[in-house]
Amino acid sequence: MNPIAEKNRYLKQENKKYESGIFVSIHSSKWPENKTPRPILAVYRSRDFLVTVYGGETIRLSICRTWLDQSGRWQDGISWDEIQEIKNKCGFHDKDAVEIYPKEEDVVNVANMRHLWILEENSLPFIWRKH
Repeated sequence: MNPIAEKNRYLKQENKKYESGIFVSIHSSKWPENKTPRPILAVYRSRDFLVTVYGGETIRLSICRTWLDQSGRWQDGISWDEIQEIKNKCGFHDKDAVEIYPKEEDVVNVANMRHLWILEENSLPFIWRKH
């Protein structure tokens, strides 16, 4: 049996428990293993996405899809619109957030995940505002 196909079958069954676009708070007993020095504050799940909220000086959302590609990595290709919707539905609709593209020597790319840092104050001078 192909281990990636087996994992995707399991994920497909799990995904049936959730609705698309509706994020449910996951109990801490089912949170993923924390491999970072930042504490996990919350985990949210929909049919299509898993969002881990990390604390620390700045809140970080780590976002991945809930199925694997053929190489066994989380499926890639999360759009700007999806990330904006996820940020809003996870309770940060009133906050600005940034995604970082670090200098090459600091790149860490171990999974197809996107990360948003939630800003406490909406004070970035380069953000376009409607008003």
